[in-house]
Amino acid sequence: MNQTLTLSNELRKLVETRINQTLKAIEETLQHILQKQKISLDDLKKDIQSLEESFNLLSQKWNLEILYTLFLKKAASFSELKKILGVNSRTLSDKLKSLKDQNYLNRKVNAGPPLRVDYTLAIKGKNIILLALPLLYYSRMLPLEN
Repeated sequence: MNQTLTLSNELRKLVETRINQTLKAIEETLQHILQKQKISLDDLKKDIQSLEESFNLLSQKWNLEILYTLFLKKAASFSELKKILGVNSRTLSDKLKSLKDQNYLNRKVNAGPPLRVDYTLAIKGKNIILLALPLLYYSRMLPLEN
């Protein structure tokens, strides 16, 4: 039991160290871009609005769950996703269409028989999951600051 706890602590420390390194690198890169590119506040505002649109889509119920499931399974059919997530068909269909339209996932129809539709993550979907995991982890681990 102590080994599991020790491994968990080691893993936590590794994740936190890598998150801190990544945050520092992002900050340095952003500062470099702002200085060298002379980005205006209007340009920055447009980028932030675009980012807000992505956050809004991803924060809608089921979207992150769908993406995480596809990240873990690599590929899943409509019926598999429905069973795993416990979501009704109409909702799942709408969410999959929206995520596909936003280029977060790919849809492949296999003629069969029987006809089968498989979903996989697009590069954008995979990257957003890899970026969201540390964000979710970090937001839960930080102590509240005044």
